[in-house]
Amino acid sequence: MAITSIDIDQEELRQAKELTGAASNREAVDLALRTLIAVRRQPSAVERIIGRRFDPSQIDAPTIAPAPGHSAA
Repeated sequence: MAITSIDIDQEELRQAKELTGAASNREAVDLALRTLIAVRRQPSAVERIIGRRFDPSQIDAPTIAPAPGHSAA
């Protein structure tokens, strides 16, 4: 991992830490970068899902009920 020195608005960093519960500046910046990457990749992931084509055997596949007492959440 590279060490990088950057100027960050301290008030924005404080707010980011407060909103995320990050314990350190580094944790807040790491979370911000991961979130940005995920958000920017999301539209292409949705397009891949929308564009997926199913084989007829997949469309009519049987449904398997969960075992009694098993929670789906």
